[in-house]
Order: sequence, then C-alpha cells, then structure tokens
Amino acid sequence: MPGLAKKPAGRLLTLLLAAVAVLGAPVLAGKALAQNVLTHHADNRRSGAFVTPELSWERAASLVQQPGFAPRFDGNLYAQPLYWKPGNRPDGLFVVASESDTVTAIDAGTGAVVWTRRIGTPVPLSAFPCGNIDPLGVTGTPVIDQATGTLYVAAMTATPAGPRQKLFALSMADGAILPGWPVDVAEALRGLGQSFDSRVQNQRGALLLLNGTVYVPYGGFFGDCGDYHGWVVGVGARNPKQVAAWRTRARGGGIWAPGGIASDGQALYVTTGNTEGAAAWADGEAVIRLSPDLRRTDDKTSFFAPRDWRALDQRDADLGGSNPLLLDLPAGSGNQPTVLVLGKDQRAYLVDRRDLGGIGGAMAMETVARYPIRTSPAALGLNDTMLVAFQGRGAHCPAGGRGDLTVLRISAAPSAGIGTAWCGAMSGGGAPIVTTTDGTANPIVWIVGAEGDNRLHGFRGDTGDKLFTSAPLAGLRHFQTLIAADNRLIVGADGRLYAFLLPRP
Repeated sequence: MPGLAKKPAGRLLTLLLAAVAVLGAPVLAGKALAQNVLTHHADNRRSGAFVTPELSWERAASLVQQPGFAPRFDGNLYAQPLYWKPGNRPDGLFVVASESDTVTAIDAGTGAVVWTRRIGTPVPLSAFPCGNIDPLGVTGTPVIDQATGTLYVAAMTATPAGPRQKLFALSMADGAILPGWPVDVAEALRGLGQSFDSRVQNQRGALLLLNGTVYVPYGGFFGDCGDYHGWVVGVGARNPKQVAAWRTRARGGGIWAPGGIASDGQALYVTTGNTEGAAAWADGEAVIRLSPDLRRTDDKTSFFAPRDWRALDQRDADLGGSNPLLLDLPAGSGNQPTVLVLGKDQRAYLVDRRDLGGIGGAMAMETVARYPIRTSPAALGLNDTMLVAFQGRGAHCPAGGRGDLTVLRISAAPSAGIGTAWCGAMSGGGAPIVTTTDGTANPIVWIVGAEGDNRLHGFRGDTGDKLFTSAPLAGLRHFQTLIAADNRLIVGADGRLYAFLLPRP
C-alpha cells in the first residue's frame, strides 16, 4: 500500500485570486501580498499554488541558499512545514511537526526557535506488526486555524496501554496544549460504538479544517497488516467531544496519500487504497465524496471506482496513492468542476465532481506514468486548459523529455482529455508545487529530489525549461513537499529547514 499565459480566462483568474485571498493573502491594487501556508499544498483543494512576487522566470536562476539560516529541531520530517504570520509579529513563524512527536515554531526572520512542544513519546517500529517509519510520531501535515491561532496535529504516541493515535490542539502563541485535548481516537470512536485499533491504523495524510471541524484521514501501515480500514474522523475544533466518523466497509481501503483530504468548501473528497477479500465493491480503489457530517450514502454520484478495481486490489495498485486534486476546468462560458485522481496503477482519471459516476464512470482515463504515482500533484492554469504536475516517470513524454517530473494537460472542452505537456529531468520522490508572481504570471514548477538526487529543481511552467538546480541537500524524506512563504522557498528535512531566496541588489 502504502507558461501560463498572462491573459488567462477571466473566470480562472477570479478563482485563482479568490483562493489566494482565502489563504490569508489579501489582494490590493491587483498585487497579492505574502500568503500564510496553513495547510498542505496551500489550500483545501490541494492546488499547491503559491504567490511569490519577486520570483520571476528571469530571476529564478539567481536563487541562493540563505546563508546563516539553519534552524534546527528534533526528529525526522515527513510532514510539510507550515507558515503563519499573525498581525502582532514583525516576522512570521515556520511550524514543523516531526516523528519525534515534537512540534517546533521557528522565527522566520532569525531562524531562532520560538517554542517547542513535546506532545508525546514516539512509538518504535518494533511495536507494530509491519511498517517502515522508525520511530513513528507525527507523519501527516498539521493544519492551522488562522482565526483562533490554533494548530491541530495528529500523532502516534506511546502509552502504558500500547500505541495510541491522538489528535492535539496547540496554541500558536506558545505551543501549550489547549484544554480538552488531546482526543484519543480509539476512545472517541468507542463512544460512537465503533472499533479503531491504533496498532494497525496509521496516519499519513494531511489534516483538513472546514467550518469548525478538523478532519483526519487514517489508513494502514506499509505491509497491509491487521484488520485496518480507511477512516475519516471529524472532531469539533472548539468542542472536541463532537466526533463523527466514516470508514470503508471492507478491510483495507486506507486513506494514506500524503495530501490527505481535499475540499471545495461544500464536501470532502478522499481516495482509498486496496481492499482485502472484497467479493463486491466495498469502498476500495475509489474517490469518494463525503458530506461534512460524514454520513454514508450509497448514491453512485458520490463515488468513482475503476471497472478493474478487483485487479487493482490483487496487484496492490492503490488508486489512493495520491490525494484527489479539485479542478474547475474552463468549459464554454463557465467552468466544469472535476476531480483528478492519480494512482499506483500509473493512470490518471478525470471525474465530474457533480456526479462521480460510480463504477467505471470517469470522464477520461489515461496511462500517464511508467511507475506507481504516490505524491501530491500541483495545478496551474494555461489558457483554456489546466496543467497538473506530479512526481513520476511519464509514460508519454515529448521527445527528449525524461526524469521523475511529469506535467499533464487537462481539458474539459470540447471534450474531456488528459495528455502530457512536458517532463522534467530530475530524480527523487518529492512532491511539486507551483509559484507565480501574481497568481497568473511566471509560473514555475518546483520539486525536491527527495531520496534521489536530493536537489531543489525549478522548471518553467509552460515549457519545462530548467531554470534552477541547487546543490544536494541532506536529510530529505520521500513525499516531502516544499512551500513558498515570506518571499522564500522553504524545504523541510530531518532536523532542519533550508531556505532559498533571491539576493538583494
């Protein structure tokens, strides 16, 4: 298991700027100000789109690693760093949560540690029947509530009763654990009459905050051991006693993609992995739309699974290797709401978000990679189409293209289509993001070659031309995604952060 034209369609520009504003980056006189990074891949749609006003195509080659900025923290890092700038601080805070069950807030200006909080004791790999992270603490990316200054983080913790999955709420002011927290997930679900076994339920996907509820996805461990399921657990942000849950009916079907849950503000979308022994389809190998109350529905408009889902189960070719990416594709005078799904089966599926279509109901399907796809994709607009970047060796790269970065061209009109725009030469298992200077211009696709060449790479978004390559960076973990914040690119690694910026004239 486990170049954007400078005059895009007006509706697309409106959506992009609206997304920036939601992220805490207000738009004044047409210029986007520095955005907070409160969640995985910048927004609840998991677009991976960031605005960095100074980082144009022409200047990208001048990036340098920031001298003297080398903040340190305890533990190995799989989760994405976050960035938060409250109005009462001259500089923002970078927040990292590591496998040591440690959360650290770092001054973005000086690199000094502002506070650190040990929220538990991580669990050694020997305590589990399978897995591949040792020790196991925080793996999924936390989320920040901008309105209340609260950080929500899920952690595996050691207790006298054995490993426990817990959900914490920390004050961003000092890292203090808020009253009423943490929530022991197994105990909370027992109160709903449901059984949850932390010894076989892992937490890798990013958390999501929507309308006062924190949503946490769960899957299994590497190796598919035990009677695990795919879960989404919702906990009230202001009242942690309010708990709701959804789980796959069959054994397995883990929700484990690093990007976790996506949302368009109305519903939640998840992708599930392989199920075990399912004679009839029972929620595995699927993209599933959930209402915020997590109540189950069997309406075929609320799920999609490939026709060969049984074969995918048998091959361990999870559809859930990557999180759903929500796209509004230009179509005629408006936009068509869709979901793009990328899987370990090496295929891309485009699904109508209004009617997911049930078994075999995709609008378009294409084999796009030579190997399984497992990381979070990122999106950028190009005239009347959308480009989507993902980490993976492309199956249909243009002549001369090669490497572990592939960029797809997705369209809805005149008909739904999935093609390959370009491929980038790099090696490694990081997840891409996209920066622009104002929400539309100078798009650049960035990716780290985690556990490969271990370099930071930048490619021109419209053509794939290489713009930047860094020296090797130590301590990068697969699935790691960088962020753009405070006019810098920030890369998280074991025990430290790297920062890249443009030198001042």
